[in-house]
Amino acid sequence: MQAMHRQTTQESLVELREQLAVERDAYQRQIIVSSGTCAEARGSLDVVNELRKELANQRLADEVLIRVTGCHGFCAQEPSVIVQPGNIFYRHVSPGDAGEIISETVVRGKVIERLLYTDPSWGKAFRTETEIPFYAAQDRVLLGQNKLLDPKSIRDSIANGGYSALANVLARANPARVIEELKLSGLRSRASDGLPTGQTWESLRNIAVSQDKYVICSADVGDPGANIDRNILEGNPHAVLEGMIIGAYTIGANKGCICVRNEHLLAMKHAERAIENARKYGLLGINILGSTFSFDVDVIQETQGLYSGEETTQTPEGVHTVEQKFWNGSSNRNPVSVSNAETWANIPGIVKHGAAWFADKGFTESTGTKIFSLSGPIKNPGFVEVPMGTSLRTIVCDFGGGVGNGGKMKAVQAGEPSGHCLPVSEFHLRVDFDSLGKPGAMVGSGGMVVMDHSTCMVDVAKRSLKFLQNEARAKCSPCQTNIDHMLAILTDITEGRGHPEQLYLLEELSETTGEASPSALSKTVRTPVLSTLRYFRSEYEAHIQDGRCPAGVCHALVHYTIQEKKCNGCGACRKACPMDAITGRKGEPHAINPDECTKCGKCSDTCKFDALTVT
Repeated sequence: MQAMHRQTTQESLVELREQLAVERDAYQRQIIVSSGTCAEARGSLDVVNELRKELANQRLADEVLIRVTGCHGFCAQEPSVIVQPGNIFYRHVSPGDAGEIISETVVRGKVIERLLYTDPSWGKAFRTETEIPFYAAQDRVLLGQNKLLDPKSIRDSIANGGYSALANVLARANPARVIEELKLSGLRSRASDGLPTGQTWESLRNIAVSQDKYVICSADVGDPGANIDRNILEGNPHAVLEGMIIGAYTIGANKGCICVRNEHLLAMKHAERAIENARKYGLLGINILGSTFSFDVDVIQETQGLYSGEETTQTPEGVHTVEQKFWNGSSNRNPVSVSNAETWANIPGIVKHGAAWFADKGFTESTGTKIFSLSGPIKNPGFVEVPMGTSLRTIVCDFGGGVGNGGKMKAVQAGEPSGHCLPVSEFHLRVDFDSLGKPGAMVGSGGMVVMDHSTCMVDVAKRSLKFLQNEARAKCSPCQTNIDHMLAILTDITEGRGHPEQLYLLEELSETTGEASPSALSKTVRTPVLSTLRYFRSEYEAHIQDGRCPAGVCHALVHYTIQEKKCNGCGACRKACPMDAITGRKGEPHAINPDECTKCGKCSDTCKFDALTVT
């Protein structure tokens, strides 16, 4: 293991960076393996092990560098491998491909055609990563750094410019200049609040208090499908840490924490290792880089909570579970700056490249780039990074590839689960902070769930509201009664007990929910209900007036029957039924007892003669 070198001056950090860059560039050949959570689930670590074995067998272990990185974003193609030189991109790599990659591509420079990515829209195979449309059209300010470094190696981070922005800030010793740079850049919190970072830092710095100030990285957002903070901590935890240290120096804080959900084990592991190594290198702790500034960070594991304080605030009146746990139940209420991992990771780039570099990206008052997480029945699930203000159509259809498996696009829930459910007719809308509160797209947590015509929009509204119910109950008591009432109405509608007048009551409750509450969650929790009522009202009416769910999702409105003319009495459905709800003799038409049927659908899945009718 390489020795740790505590850096006591900015000059020594520059010398170390130059030394590490020479060591890195000494490897003419490199194999980069994308290995975030999604890739590990598909066997990327097995691929890494086989690559190392093959290099050892061919006596190339000292000549070829294998870099195990975080996620590159193209999750549908994992495990993926990039071979340098040449930037050759291989997808769906298996351990059995390792030997061929070494012998053919690394040694002979030949491309393995069967491992190349073929874009279905273009109908051609692409040799390099930069040629692939999914990557080529993005502006990968943050995600593009992932392939350059091993997230477990602080030496990789330093070699690629990590902590150089911090060194510059400490050398200038001018916090006001940092704040002015952030204000000119237009950076806003990469979370649902979208608060301007420079202005909020300025407010915090101007607070004269006897208590300590804190900075917190909230990587605990629990939105389904929104794993952006996890991705950043897995791929480049040092960018987050450097941003937090710069923030702490600027506002005058000396303590911080990174809050990670307990199921995000890899992100937690990488964050803890980054903190440990930053301390050893003199980049965290007492007298950072030989200055008079001291600051330290801990990792807190969270087990619950949808939002853990995405706002930057002067006082902790608006903070949530993470901050309360961070203070350990103390009654002391200290000024605290809370932002998510994506916000913190943007800070070093702005300091390093200047405000104009960041401000030139994006749209009007929403500058810079934003990472979005695409999920659902989409061709290219994964992470994309684009300038703020990019249209929904570009994000979902161009990068996401639209709906796969021959399905038809129906809607996308942007900024979910408290985001708008927007039909295809609204895909021209730009995604930016200023769409909040308007009948358009919203940024939210950056999650985008794509839906096809097998999705029931009434059920989507109900599930979204149910997911948010506990959060509202714990944090937004002024509106919890309305939310409970709205959920009860949605349950009635999806279970066949709805009445036409309930739609008007549902609209009224949705409009008034959050008006009396200061909570941002309360003001957006109604959004999925209002947006589905606006764009998909016919589905609500079908549930109430016709007693049917157009998508066939709401079980209480679904009925299974067996067509006598098509049923040959094979008995397959009867054997598959877990409730013994199907009767009939072998060779004779069978029948379903509706009182016993739980509508699980196993009979329909089993029947090979198209004898089951689902209405």
